[in-house]
Amino acid sequence: MPQLAVDGAQLTYDDEGPRDAGTAPLVFLHGWTADRHRWDHQTAHFAPHRRVIRLDLRGHGESSGTGARTIEDLARDVTALLDHLGVGRFVPVGHSMGGMTAQTLALAHPGRVERLVLVNSLGRRTYSRARGLLMAASTRVPFKLFVAADIRRAFAPGHPRHEVREYIRASAAMFREVVMTLYSAMRAFDVLDRAGEIRVPTLMVHGYHDIQLPVRQMPRPAKDYEDAEIRVLDAGHELPVEKPAELTAVLDRFLDRPPARA
Repeated sequence: MPQLAVDGAQLTYDDEGPRDAGTAPLVFLHGWTADRHRWDHQTAHFAPHRRVIRLDLRGHGESSGTGARTIEDLARDVTALLDHLGVGRFVPVGHSMGGMTAQTLALAHPGRVERLVLVNSLGRRTYSRARGLLMAASTRVPFKLFVAADIRRAFAPGHPRHEVREYIRASAAMFREVVMTLYSAMRAFDVLDRAGEIRVPTLMVHGYHDIQLPVRQMPRPAKDYEDAEIRVLDAGHELPVEKPAELTAVLDRFLDRPPARA
């Protein structure tokens, strides 16, 4: 896989699909403790007819490196990769922490983001009592136990146990510094009051059973977007792997439609 050196990290990425498709590339951004393969279904669908870029964020998957303290740090890595690849306008598609990164990119580079897709993601995290207790315990319990509890909560009831166990194994194998630092970065992330600055067509897709970022919080930022579309699917927090075909179909329809204000 190709790699790019960025500020002490080696970012592993895939760059697939036609360069002359006449459409802005899709840039897929995974969530906390995940990797670029969360987007395998979507990549297989879109890459035959559209340029698709996906990467392992620093410290995740096959990318090395620590040092990212904020979501803005992750966004700068993505910008460096896109500049390296000669990409101007693009469509960020972000899941959870990747959605936070996508919003940061849209706010920092409004002239480059053509559309925005947020999957199980919000502009500010607010917490249930159970979630607050888990956060409070995050620095007091063994690292692997904390990660296992968090990942297990991400899936809707009934998801195959062997898949959940594999995701837990992969997450717990990451460097503790990366996992915990970016967990704190997500807690601190807050662009809710800037939602009105994002004026491009925006798709917000959420899982009905998502208890990590509950669906009831989604309308709050959506009301400020100039052109927002909301879709709720029968899944938990891990939509790209829980309902891959359904998510891909929603993305397809959104990318094909003209902006509401056109």
